[in-house]
Amino acid sequence: MEKALTKLGNFLQVQVRDNNVDQALRVLKKRLQREGVFREMKLRKYFEKPSEARVRKKAEAIRRNRKAARKQAIREGLIAAPKRPAGSFGGRSGGAAGGAPRSQD
Repeated sequence: MEKALTKLGNFLQVQVRDNNVDQALRVLKKRLQREGVFREMKLRKYFEKPSEARVRKKAEAIRRNRKAARKQAIREGLIAAPKRPAGSFGGRSGGAAGGAPRSQD
């Protein structure tokens, strides 16, 4: 069982199924990425002056607000949703629907 500490002190847990450690590590990395642990580590690598932190946080807030406003406008039909390339529906490429393991021939 892999564990990693998150921001709030809770532990992330990943089940290792059928001794498939590689797949468990991929899941752990994805969850750490989602939690922002890698980003936090990158930010804490060097000291960030308080003035730089304020500027960065303000820029992040502006980006978040713009993204939220854009999504709201798309939901309300005020602007058109961005065009997707022809084969990019579903997120992952490869066609394994439902998260089924792929056979390796």
